[in-house]
Amino acid sequence: MVKKRHTLKNTIISTVDKVILFVGRTFTGHNHDYTMLKTELPPELEWFSDVEVWLDLGYLGIETDYAGAQINIPTRKPRKSKANPEPQLTPEQTAVNRAVSQVRIFVENAIGGIKRYNILVHCFRNHKENFEDDIIGICAGLWNFFSRLLRNNSVDYH
Repeated sequence: MVKKRHTLKNTIISTVDKVILFVGRTFTGHNHDYTMLKTELPPELEWFSDVEVWLDLGYLGIETDYAGAQINIPTRKPRKSKANPEPQLTPEQTAVNRAVSQVRIFVENAIGGIKRYNILVHCFRNHKENFEDDIIGICAGLWNFFSRLLRNNSVDYH
């Protein structure tokens, strides 16, 4: 029997080169990804007007709240209903979703690189306030340092 866990989440912004640019503050696991983004980067400011953004389906609705012509988010599969018993995406929507995921995989690799540091993955009982924010920042910095070494071929990772 697996016991339930008190999980933690952060907003992470990364480049396709797997460099972590932004680590948001730590929220409890029941917070929604898009709510966390709106808390940390208020929609009133033009955060994404000059950059191309690749998101997952946890950020549905971003096109209405944030300004930016280059916001790429996959298309959600339609709901099953009596009128549509076997919902399918069109071939064009499937192709767009595949293109988005081919770019987003680099962001997921960067997040996985941060999670290599086991202090983020295993059960940790801390008693220091805001220590989680310090730990994820340190792990992101270590990942950026390590990935830079890999890009410069300065280290053999085996």
